[in-house]
Parts: sequence; structure tokens; C-alpha cells
Amino acid sequence: MVLYHEGSAAILQGKSAFLNPKMSILRDISVSMVNAIGSEGKSLLDSTAATGIRGIRYAMECGLEDITLIDINEKAVTSIKSNLKRNKVRAKVFGKSIQELAGSGAGPFDVIDLDPFGSPVPNIHDLLKMSHDGTLLMVTATDTAVLCGAHMSACIKLYNARPMHNELCKEAGIRILLGFAAKSAAQFNLGIEPLLSISDMHYMRIFMILRKGAERAVTSVNQLGYAGSCGKCHTFSTSTGVVPRLTGRCSNCGSDEDLAGPLWLGRLYDKSKVSKAITFAGAMPEAKAILERLHKELDIPFFYSIPKMTKSMGIGSVSSLRVIESINKSGYPATPTQFEKDAVKTTAPLSAVGKTVMQCYH
Repeated sequence: MVLYHEGSAAILQGKSAFLNPKMSILRDISVSMVNAIGSEGKSLLDSTAATGIRGIRYAMECGLEDITLIDINEKAVTSIKSNLKRNKVRAKVFGKSIQELAGSGAGPFDVIDLDPFGSPVPNIHDLLKMSHDGTLLMVTATDTAVLCGAHMSACIKLYNARPMHNELCKEAGIRILLGFAAKSAAQFNLGIEPLLSISDMHYMRIFMILRKGAERAVTSVNQLGYAGSCGKCHTFSTSTGVVPRLTGRCSNCGSDEDLAGPLWLGRLYDKSKVSKAITFAGAMPEAKAILERLHKELDIPFFYSIPKMTKSMGIGSVSSLRVIESINKSGYPATPTQFEKDAVKTTAPLSAVGKTVMQCYH
């Protein structure tokens, strides 16, 4: 047994409950986001508590007092209770599944955290039963191979969406996850307002506020749509709406497009909330750096991969940062993106991006 320190928490780490130290930065970001929305008087459900580290940190670093921690593993429940006592945190602890808790009439909760092993799909419906207007719902997916198209049939089965399996796959995966959340929430007359979306290492995580009302639910569903990606010239296209309006042919070169969807085509970030989270992440430099990068990222669907473009153009490597700088100087906004290292997000048309890439090469 090892005593593991993270944030304000001291957690006894053993074989009885899983704790991944590599996810500490994501927990730092989550603490910052909970603080950003204002945590005073709010109730929290950690629906996959394991050692209890997230709930304990929310209590100690966000001031949450009405905390419920659940885990279906009996050994994990014992670990949670021990760690709560060690950190002098009070919480309700249940050895129940999410489905059992939802069936017991628990909630509604103001903050809900879901961080399962694998896909979150089997649990989202029941967590929505325990939500209300204004709930902050945080959802992690670690089935990134599914969301990124390596297992196409699994994504169609689980998320009812066709993924991409190319350079755009991570962003498409995040948007498929958000799209599934929007469709699920609409069944409860809830709309979603994304605050933050992250794709890193082996996980994707979305933060969203749920808003009650049929009109808000319809507004969310209307932000779903489809995307097409051309493997030859590396352009992309999007079409919002429940009915696909893409032809499957690239409008630039006429080649076949790789179609994906339905997926979320609305915003990925609430920049004002991300800005607040940055102020709360002051003592957590790595989390702060990630939030600052995301705050600067242009919030539009998809991007251009510079290495893919230079390869198709038959030229050598070009600095993506130089391309971004040149596009900005030409009058179009352009930024890096979290979804690929050497890529550019911009409102500039493909022709302008291609011309800039060639100019930067010479």
C-alpha cells in the first residue's frame, strides 16, 4: 500500500481500487472547471468513485459538502470510506451501480462526474435521470479506438454514428460523443451547453451544462450534422441538420469523401468559463497550460493537417506555426489545435491555406 498525494488529497493506493496517477492533470482541470461554475451549496455525484480521489478533491478544493460517491466494487467502497476518513471528508457512500442509484430516486445532483473504464454510453441515460436544469455533467470516454474509427462497427453500434479514421478522427470522436450526449439529453427535455472538450492520451472528456426545456433540447439536436473529409486534397465539409445533405463527393477535387456522423457541429468551449478555470488552476501549471491553449483555439469544426497537405502537394515539410502566422497576417483567424500537433484551424478557404503553405515552403 502506498500513500499517494494529489492536490489537497492523500489517498491510500492499493490493489482494491484503481487509481491512475497519469490522470492527475485531468483531475486538476476538473477541479478548476467545477470552481469556475461556482460550487457553493452544490451537490455532487461521483458515479465511478474507485478510491474516492475525485470526490475528495472536489470537497477539499471546491468546498462541496453534499457529496455522494458510488462504486459497484465492494473493495472500492471500503477504500473510499478509508480515504474519506483519512482526509476528514464527509460523504454518502453506496456500493451500487449507476442504474441502481437512479432507480432508487436519488438526486437530482448539481454536479455529476462519470469516468468509466471504456465507453460511457451504458450509463449516460441513468445519469440524466438524476440531472436537472443547470447540472454540470462531466463525461470521460476511454474507448478512443472506437470513437476514432479503428472499430467502425462498434462506434455505429454504441454511438449510432459513423466515425472518421483519418487525421480528423480525434475531433470527430469528441463531436460524436457530444452528439450522443445531446441526443440522450433531448429525451429528457434537456439541452446541452458544452463548456470544455479535451482529447488527450487514451481519453476524451466533455464538460457540459444541462438546460431544461423542449426548446433548448431542440436547439441542441439542431446542432447535430454530418462531416465529410477528402483523402486526396484533405479538405473537409460539414452540413448541419438531422438529414444528411453531403453528396459524398469533394467539392474541391471531385474525389470520394469519407463521411461521418451524426456528430455535434456546435461549439466545443465556453471561453468565458475556460477563462475562469484558468484563474483557479494557478497552482497547477500543467492544467493551466492546457486550459490556456484551449482558450486560444479557434472554436470551429475541423482543421487542416499541414503534413498531409505538403505530402499531397509533393513538397517538403513546412512549419505549421509559420503557416498560422502568415494566415493571420492575411486577415483570416488561425490557431493551432489540440487535435493534431502540426495543424491549423482557420476560416480561410482551402485555396488560401494551400497558397500560404506553398509560400512558406519557398
